[in-house]
Amino acid sequence: MNFIFKFILLFSKLPLRVFYIISDFIYFVIYDLVGYRRKVVLENLQNSFPNKSPEELKKIEKKFYVNFCDYIVETFKSFTISSNELRVRVQHLNQDVFHEAKSENKNVILLAGHIFNWEWFNVLATIIPQENSFPVYRKVQSGFWEEKIKGLRNRFGNQPLEAKEVIRHIFRNPNDGNSVYMFVADQTPHVSEVTYGLNFMNQRTPVFVGYDKLSTRMDLAFVFCEMKKVKRGYYQINYYRIYPDGEKFVEHEVVKKFHHLLENTINKRPDNYLWSHRRWKYQHAIKVMGE
Repeated sequence: MNFIFKFILLFSKLPLRVFYIISDFIYFVIYDLVGYRRKVVLENLQNSFPNKSPEELKKIEKKFYVNFCDYIVETFKSFTISSNELRVRVQHLNQDVFHEAKSENKNVILLAGHIFNWEWFNVLATIIPQENSFPVYRKVQSGFWEEKIKGLRNRFGNQPLEAKEVIRHIFRNPNDGNSVYMFVADQTPHVSEVTYGLNFMNQRTPVFVGYDKLSTRMDLAFVFCEMKKVKRGYYQINYYRIYPDGEKFVEHEVVKKFHHLLENTINKRPDNYLWSHRRWKYQHAIKVMGE
């Protein structure tokens, strides 16, 4: 395994222009030859966009696979890409939200979706005024790759936290405006953890509520990350503060607002969302549906 990883590191040093040639080849293999998860992607698109024609859905499907293949090679590049190159390739807009939260002595909860390329916003730690940046990740079964993926998330001064540890860490960490927690918040809960659901992308959708529980117990700054692929290898992230309608957040308010914002982002550029993920497989386990 170490030999394989050393090869990956060496491979990762190739210029991105070479990676995109490889991405085109991967597209040919997984879309045209193998048909990787094409049934899942098409079903997700049909259910999410019932008013679109088969021709429109096919166009979205093909563009999705182009973006997905770019994501694959960009993830390999992430092992060695420099912070300077990432700061050129990923533009972070509306950074005032971080200075605002720091002046209010509130830690920040960043909420992103599976919009390409979410792996590249870790360089944010080199830009913001907060001293501590904690990307949240989910464990993988292989201990070897667990260590390597954690190392990838550990770059640029980040301190990765496993998903099961993060809530406890947030409660124990001083809420002083010096910490940012980075969630990819549209993960699918395990069937045993599904309780609450929302109507998201025209479907009954199980949602995580852990970060929502934080909103009613702590005075934190919640920020939505709107990610946009400008062109191949270049992205913009616009940060929007999520405010309560009243004096403070009520139960499920943050999770509803996050999914509403994410849905708007997906509708602007549907090919940039991770449609190969079985996002809706546990619909049957929802016990309470939000309005």
